[in-house]
Amino acid sequence: MIPNGVFRAELEVETIINKMREGRLRWFRHVKIRPQITPVRRVEALVVKGLRRRGRLKLRHEDRLKLDMNELLLSEDMTLDRNE
Repeated sequence: MIPNGVFRAELEVETIINKMREGRLRWFRHVKIRPQITPVRRVEALVVKGLRRRGRLKLRHEDRLKLDMNELLLSEDMTLDRNE
């Protein structure tokens, strides 16, 4: 039995968590550069009325993006810049 970390180090593969974060930030950039009238941007501005369920609140996509950007010390302007 060989641990997964050994294989990742040997093959120079990132963890799944880091790859998912990379994809979320890439998608964030694609959405933000679209005009405000496109459907994906209009959905972003929707506000759902009503009560949320009891218990632990589910983490929304926008909340996860904020956490990712804080962990990597990024601002919204930095994620939109492709030169870096």
